[in-house]
Amino acid sequence: GVRGRANTPPMTPEIALALGLAAGAQFRDGAHRHRVIIGKDTRLSSYMIEQAITAGFLSAGIDVFLLGPIPTPAVGMLVKSLRADAGVMISASHNGFEDNGIKFFGRDGYKLSDEVEAAIERRIEAPQRAAPRDIGRAKRIDDGVGRYIEAAKATFPRAQALDGLKVVVDCANGAAYRTAPTVLWELGADVVPLGVEPDGANINDAVGSTAPQACAEAVVREGADLGLALDGDADRIIVIDEAGRIVDGDQIMCLIAERWRAANLLRGDALVATVMSNLGLERRLDELGIRLLRAKVGDRYVVEAMRRGGFNLGGEQSGHIVLSDHATTGDGLIAGLQVLAALAEEQRPASEVLSRFHPLPQLLRNVRYAPGASPLDADPVRAAIAEGEARLDGVGRVLIRKSGTEPLIRVMAEGEDEALVDAVVADICAAVEAAA
Repeated sequence: GVRGRANTPPMTPEIALALGLAAGAQFRDGAHRHRVIIGKDTRLSSYMIEQAITAGFLSAGIDVFLLGPIPTPAVGMLVKSLRADAGVMISASHNGFEDNGIKFFGRDGYKLSDEVEAAIERRIEAPQRAAPRDIGRAKRIDDGVGRYIEAAKATFPRAQALDGLKVVVDCANGAAYRTAPTVLWELGADVVPLGVEPDGANINDAVGSTAPQACAEAVVREGADLGLALDGDADRIIVIDEAGRIVDGDQIMCLIAERWRAANLLRGDALVATVMSNLGLERRLDELGIRLLRAKVGDRYVVEAMRRGGFNLGGEQSGHIVLSDHATTGDGLIAGLQVLAALAEEQRPASEVLSRFHPLPQLLRNVRYAPGASPLDADPVRAAIAEGEARLDGVGRVLIRKSGTEPLIRVMAEGEDEALVDAVVADICAAVEAAA
């Protein structure tokens, strides 16, 4: 997809229009009337981008169904439900309102491959416009949110109603501000909503999965059984236990993997995570006879690995949880329902249900570098990384990677000795800073 600062290249109306025109040509095959669905989050610029990319699709001869504010996973679901040729989500996910992005989905409901995205980029240079009679039509549809609400509810075991459970749900003033509270309430929960008053500029602002303290405080204040903190487009989740403690994606994935394995629902007896997931998770799954397969960071790479291997559970430590029996991408709400199903069935506090393994000390630091610099190619940096790997050999690991969206080097280490982990990260960061 594309992401950047709103009203600044590449997130301008002009580029959005060109992308819509190019994508329309890419998705147009066969003689049938083609349609694309477009969803968005609640940031101010989403309305501007929506209008521009819609114009591009119409110019390409593609009909457009406008869903309005709706979670990213709903777009993946509705592409198939509405027999659309493609889907678009306008969102910068967990970023602040100043940013925005465009994500594309194929007719199968999955995010596009790198190859198809590259093909769309090439088409920008040679736009193919429709004849006047063939220009597309646009209309807003009103039942997209309702369809998604019912689909989300259908993933929850009806025998395990949420009656008696008090749940704080923080919607980050984002795309799930209508859907998540409704689903939880209709399933029987006593719902305390947070972040459900979007104004175009407050998405992810001190609320949501990137600022879970607001949800944690509300859980303690309200005496709730659980807190669910979503991000701006609701494709990721952070869970809060009854004591206000934050639970990351690794513990959530472990809980679901254990329950699905016991119910013979875990295909391939495997969980697909990323290189960031804690070694403690890997060791716990190994004890249970469940394989942990690691993909590159990014939910799309997790999904690709899941599809290649025929697995139905994957995700990221950051809270993208992919349950492919129910969704084509990360879905924070549906993952949260799996946690709530465990609470309803086991009748134990969330702090007990969600404590599946003891995580090893893990430290992640970001080092910013000058545009155009290549600090990872510097000999002192390579030497520092090699030394860190040697010091943690057999008792931990080192992971170094460049951010895909910012000029940052992410330095992560984990191991049994917290002081050693701190020292290794500090030494590598110092070397990167000197070369940056």
